[in-house]
Amino acid sequence: MKLKLSAIVALALASSASLGAAEKMSTGTINVISTTPLPSIGLPLNIIPANIQIFDSKDLRNQPGVTFADQLMNNAQGITFNEIQGNPWQPDVSFRGFSASPLAGTPQGMSVYVDGVRVNESFGDTVHWDLIPNFAIQGMQVVPGSNPVYGLNTLGGALALQTKDGRNNQGAALEAEAGSWGRKRGLAQFGGVSKDGSVDYFLGLQHTTEDGWRKYSPSHINQTFGKIGWQNEKTKLNLSYIGAYNNMIGNGLTPIDMLGGDRDGIHTTPDQTKNYLNHFALNGAHWLSNDVMLSGNAYHRTSNRNTLNGDANDDFKTRVADGAGGVLVTPNRDAPTTGVCDPSGYDGIGTANGGLGNAYTSESCAPGIMNRSRLKSRSLGFNIQAAFNQELLGKKNQLIAGLGYDVQRTKFIQTEQLSNVTDAGSGTNIYADSATYFAPGTRMPINLDDDVDTEVNLSGKSKTASLFATDTMSLNQFWHVTASARYNHTTVKNRDALTPSGAGSLSGDHGFNRVNPSLGLTFTPTETLSVFGSYSESNRAPTSIELGCADPAQPCKLPNAMAADPPLNQVVAKTYDFGVRGKVAENLKWNASVYRTMNHDDIHFINSSTYSGALGYFDNVGRTKRQGLDLGLSGSVDKLFFRAGYSFISAKYDTDLTLVNEVNSVAAAVEGDTISVRKGNYLAGIPKHQFKLRLQYNITPQWSVGSNVIAYSDQFVQGNENNAHNSNTTTTDCNDAEDGHAKCIGKLKGYTVVNLDTQYNLGQGWNVFAKAINIFNKDYYTGGRLAETMFSPAGSWGLADRGVTAVVPGAPPAAWVGVRYEFGGASEAK
Repeated sequence: MKLKLSAIVALALASSASLGAAEKMSTGTINVISTTPLPSIGLPLNIIPANIQIFDSKDLRNQPGVTFADQLMNNAQGITFNEIQGNPWQPDVSFRGFSASPLAGTPQGMSVYVDGVRVNESFGDTVHWDLIPNFAIQGMQVVPGSNPVYGLNTLGGALALQTKDGRNNQGAALEAEAGSWGRKRGLAQFGGVSKDGSVDYFLGLQHTTEDGWRKYSPSHINQTFGKIGWQNEKTKLNLSYIGAYNNMIGNGLTPIDMLGGDRDGIHTTPDQTKNYLNHFALNGAHWLSNDVMLSGNAYHRTSNRNTLNGDANDDFKTRVADGAGGVLVTPNRDAPTTGVCDPSGYDGIGTANGGLGNAYTSESCAPGIMNRSRLKSRSLGFNIQAAFNQELLGKKNQLIAGLGYDVQRTKFIQTEQLSNVTDAGSGTNIYADSATYFAPGTRMPINLDDDVDTEVNLSGKSKTASLFATDTMSLNQFWHVTASARYNHTTVKNRDALTPSGAGSLSGDHGFNRVNPSLGLTFTPTETLSVFGSYSESNRAPTSIELGCADPAQPCKLPNAMAADPPLNQVVAKTYDFGVRGKVAENLKWNASVYRTMNHDDIHFINSSTYSGALGYFDNVGRTKRQGLDLGLSGSVDKLFFRAGYSFISAKYDTDLTLVNEVNSVAAAVEGDTISVRKGNYLAGIPKHQFKLRLQYNITPQWSVGSNVIAYSDQFVQGNENNAHNSNTTTTDCNDAEDGHAKCIGKLKGYTVVNLDTQYNLGQGWNVFAKAINIFNKDYYTGGRLAETMFSPAGSWGLADRGVTAVVPGAPPAAWVGVRYEFGGASEAK
């Protein structure tokens, strides 16, 4: 097999191909793919020691969906998801047990790139999927393992996305879609090339609005993408822009018995997130010769995230008059059914009310609370690399070396507004009527105090400088060795505007350094078969939000208030990966791989309270281990295309640790308010087994019908990290189902969902399409947590809390239809 394909690739790049990160192209029967986030000369896919999954624009177009994340969840091996946020544009995507989530507090383990720019948000390494316009995606690759070349946070894998350009998407298209949940979507896009062929341009705008299938859950999504490019025989430049202005309601976790028969119930409202984005990126590549290529990018990214969350107050305590003119304080879980809250007389040292007991501030008297947060992020940086496709020691060899520099600034402000309880000393039972503090039905906090308290005012600045290199040498036509390394130097500076220094201050300076290596070997006995093995390491530096909430003595609310910041260790992942892939024929491909990833000093959010607001702190929990296998088969038989994938994921703790938990039956019966997590216990929220099947049949050349089958096995809920919670045990924490309350289940059942879609080409540029999900009306839950609530199953506020399993229900059957009109040329590369 020939490695030196530079002349062919150079010609293709210079003439018509998009210079996107991890770009795929074909030279005969050989797929050529970049081995770094930036565009490069490329290597044949079959000599790369990794099972990289590739999805192109045709794959994306054949399956209409809300976001490109649908493609991953429906088709990619090893990908699972849940909707903890309760919104289709805010999924928690997991690959091989590593998350790319918009939710702060989720252990993040995937890096995501758009045209070579890393888009994990600086404050918590979160990924906001709603900020990536699905209509602008030309292709994407799922890169497995702890590949150091992909930089920080590539613990379990990386996702590389490339955007469209006018050269490969000439013409205009208008698209409209409508259907269930009041969803309406409109898209307009246009691309073209100048007469002399040197300039190309692409512009698209998409608006989506829907009411949501759960109560009080509307969303409004506005996305814009534009790109202008210039190229000649040796050089290509692209300037792109992504803009978004999104208003989303995500009523996530809700006690099972509060969901109702339609499973559309909610816990409290509102749960609103507003995301704003302006993202500019300049990408370029220049050929110094047929076998030497320079490429790089520079970017500037500004994003704002505003949240509004109505909640039950985590600090609420019930006090009752003791009959002697004083006030007795009791934990809310042991409170009587009636009482009087009296915040008067607090002196801070427990001698109020004649020394009869501690009296707390009005914060502990308020049932409801409205939390608000404002996060402003500013990021800029550059990456540059040189690729050399030249012989070394008489062997075919490709060397890529580069450097990167990123600066990220954040400003985070969190405020809270409590229920007005200034009349508590009147001697009346102010908690008798929940409507006093929560609006009926919506359970939105009302009658709030005029004072709005600022709980957090934090500025953070992080800088990362990196050097990297990767080299692939062909020892002969059968054996190929790939060695890579990356040095990351990260500094994080937090500055607390409320408490600049001293006890409780969030201010702190932190530094992290590491060299991450990798080594891979590939054996290619034939052009249609390759066997590979690799070892790789990568790291993730703690983020500002984790360093700002790392004190067990001062737990914080997520994604809100933070406390003092003891230092945390960076997370290091070490992965072994072995696999084989091949072709039985050009139209039948298969792959199999096994892997083992050990996370060292893994950072988890540790609940110090299982009440609905999730008080807790970040901490290094030692080692966690993920290992498993992936199997895939795809091809076509006559008019039928199929893609099948099975994945087994064993995600376990590899270190003993102790967690605070009041709802877990073991904690209640044996260990007080703690549970012991042992080495070998499974991590919560990760199904062991998954199976995915895509079938698409062309009834006629103009009409196709497709189906996706997605099956997941059961999973442990959060709070059951010891895997020992007994759902059948009646304790003070979980009410007996015979009393009309749901038991606290520690596991969610597995489920299978079937979706259908169809497309018909009417001719003269007109296409119609339709999609239906969950056609067999499967009741299922995508995520859950053992928790407590002060609300009854009917939604009334009470004085005694109760243990529950809070879950995120899966969407019921729904369907949408749409029409697309293309004119002025081919609107997309086919």
